[in-house]
Amino acid sequence: MTYDTIIIGGGSAGSVMAHRLSAKSANQVLLCEAGEDTPVGRVPAEILDSYPGTVYFDPRFHWTELKVHTEVISHNRPEADRPPLRKYEQARVLGGGSSINGQLFNRGAPTDYAEWETRGAKGWGWEAVLPFFKKVERDMDFDGPFHGKEGRIPVRRIFPDLWSGHAKAAAKAFTAAGFEYLLDQNAEYKEGYFPIAISNLYDRRVSAAIGYLDPGTRLRKNLTISPRTRVTELLFEGTRCVGVKALVAGQEKEFRAREVILSSGAIHSPAHLLRAGIGPAGDLKDLGIPVLAHLPGVGQRLMDHPSIALSSFLKPEARLNGLTRRHILLGLRYSSGIGEAPRGDMFVACVCKSAWHAVGEQIGSFLMAVYKTFSETGQVKLSSRDPRAEPIVEFNLLSDRRDLERLMDAFHRVGAIQLGPAMSEVASNPFPASYSERVRKIGVVTKKNKFLTDLTAKILDGPSWLRGLVIDRVIVEGRSFEELMSDDEALEEFIRKEAIGVWHASCTCRMGAENDPLAVTDNEGRVRGLAGLRVVDASLFPAVPCANTNFPTLMTAEKIADRILASG
Repeated sequence: MTYDTIIIGGGSAGSVMAHRLSAKSANQVLLCEAGEDTPVGRVPAEILDSYPGTVYFDPRFHWTELKVHTEVISHNRPEADRPPLRKYEQARVLGGGSSINGQLFNRGAPTDYAEWETRGAKGWGWEAVLPFFKKVERDMDFDGPFHGKEGRIPVRRIFPDLWSGHAKAAAKAFTAAGFEYLLDQNAEYKEGYFPIAISNLYDRRVSAAIGYLDPGTRLRKNLTISPRTRVTELLFEGTRCVGVKALVAGQEKEFRAREVILSSGAIHSPAHLLRAGIGPAGDLKDLGIPVLAHLPGVGQRLMDHPSIALSSFLKPEARLNGLTRRHILLGLRYSSGIGEAPRGDMFVACVCKSAWHAVGEQIGSFLMAVYKTFSETGQVKLSSRDPRAEPIVEFNLLSDRRDLERLMDAFHRVGAIQLGPAMSEVASNPFPASYSERVRKIGVVTKKNKFLTDLTAKILDGPSWLRGLVIDRVIVEGRSFEELMSDDEALEEFIRKEAIGVWHASCTCRMGAENDPLAVTDNEGRVRGLAGLRVVDASLFPAVPCANTNFPTLMTAEKIADRILASG
């Protein structure tokens, strides 16, 4: 059978595209998803859970072999001196990242989208994208010019009356530091702290798959959803993409279409292009891949939001109170004033529970992230032409020193807040936190990990001298809080080693002007120099916005779907 559209990837963007394009009954649409389906009635409980700390570490829903470099790589270093590869929890399930993420739902700053236009994405300024943000959402709390009320994704907030003691203390500390309380973070973009908007209803996650691929959509005879389908090759006739080859439950099949849309995310979408011979000609020739289109920007300028965390031990009365499963209840947006950054360039999330297990319930954190990122030297490239091999991913976080300086500044600011009277009433033993391999492994849900953390939690709730000993000797990996607050050289070393992204990979197939040699697509996602092929996902972003990327990704898919339908 020949389809009008084949969509590769059933994540956030792919779910939107499948829903919108199949709404036109004449369009035959095939949605290919490498992971499992999540139809209503059979959505795994771990995905539905408001608290994402179990699904995030569940290998059933990940590309389990994907690993990345977060630090800047010096290829002159001896192998033993190179930074380690880190496991990267990229979703492999219908709904993509929206099925495993933290459900934070923010848009970014109007200046983000002004920058998109400046970088060549004509028609993507704030006034042009706001209607599609509104089209995505069904805001359960607010209406007015900033909000949609009829979208596929419900958006709500958990207000202070339901906050834990830790969250309430953080709010008190932010007020003491001079920050304004904002009732609605998605109204006018301002500095201050606020209840975090979430894609969640009745304390249950609403992924893009749940919202857009609902039972009514699935009844459409012109929509085929094919789970456990791994696309291995893009098929071309000359410079026109005419279909794909795929393994469907292990069996090789071929599908043809008038247009193919890559919605596989900022890591796997460029990998599909590169394997098809679309990308930097020199790199392709080195791998023995015939060059179909020399597009040097494919896989280049990978971006994310670099982050670090400051954690502390929570007194029992400050821990989550059972009124919600949510663990991130409020956030802070502020301006660093460093390196000509725009206002509101920094974000701090107050995390009231650090893991699913007993120790996680005792640890609260401030997660600090550079939301207006200047580092954009990351890249995705092929390790092999074999479609089973994961690509080489180098984020090169902190390649721009301004990002490092802002994280150092954030650590000092938040450290002072942590030592203030409001936080001291509810927490003790502050320490710099690391997302190490040890932390990741203990985060996997197993009987062994439950036993170990139950035992450790009992010790932590014991005498203060013993708690301090366990935190210093077992939990902290390296530098102490006191040392980092007083020694900037030690702080820089810690941040360079421990800063990670927040799973907001973006920008590897950027939209841009025709005269931009690194632009991969036009302002409707069409791959330059080719026919029948688009990219629609976060890889299109000209720059990563000051936002968790799920909402901007959904907006992007809505906007491009609208253009496709309008053009017939």
